[in-house]
Amino acid sequence: MLARLLLACSCLLALAGAARADTCTLVTAFDTDRVLKREGDCERRNSPASTFKVPLSVMGFDAGILTDEDEPAWPYKPEYKAWNEAWKATKTPQSWLKDSVLWYSHVLTRELGEERFKRYVDAFSYGNRDGSGDKGKKNGLTRAWLSASSLQISPVEQIAFFRKLLKRELPVSDKAHAMTLAIMPSFPLADGWTAYGKTGTGFQPLRDGTFDRSRQFGWFVGWAQKGERKILFARLIRDERRESSVASFRARDSLLADLPALLAD
Repeated sequence: MLARLLLACSCLLALAGAARADTCTLVTAFDTDRVLKREGDCERRNSPASTFKVPLSVMGFDAGILTDEDEPAWPYKPEYKAWNEAWKATKTPQSWLKDSVLWYSHVLTRELGEERFKRYVDAFSYGNRDGSGDKGKKNGLTRAWLSASSLQISPVEQIAFFRKLLKRELPVSDKAHAMTLAIMPSFPLADGWTAYGKTGTGFQPLRDGTFDRSRQFGWFVGWAQKGERKILFARLIRDERRESSVASFRARDSLLADLPALLAD
């Protein structure tokens, strides 16, 4: 009986360990690069999904396509076939990031054009720098950053991108840095801290090019700030089994719950 109980406990611990092993959490000090927390595999690359709206914002403001928080206000069109009711409305740069509106990204990337889009991705040293899209389909402007497409980035590289954004070291205008920072979604924390971050969700790819819709991945990336003090964070969840809730929301909500203790330390 005791042997069976010990075996059951060891199996439960192994399962719990497997679930934790496919979640990366990386939190670093902004000024010193000191690692405040690192758990899981943070070097393995993954599709950026909607976290790519942050570099897209930088591109759009630098190219002059986006002008401020409220312009351009692009109307929804039925041909966009939005599945999310919140997307079926006129959207601005600020509401695009807040509601994570895919069709707004597509209008923006088409305005940028393929050559300029790929040039920005390369200049930002963003992940593997591959904006080509699905293999053989020439759809980089609409697919490159989505599930299992060409563009891939690790949590470590996400932190590096946000560090350059906050230090205003990307090869873009001052306005592009400032306006992107201004429209980032914000989340109040304890003791005067505020987190600024972007979520991203997708599905794990299968070998035949389709997706396992029972297994999600979910990002939450950005920074937290109190006065002049800043920290950078990235959490990536790769589900190994079916979950009913959205992976990026779990990444966001769990990290926001964890941050106060880290910031107090």
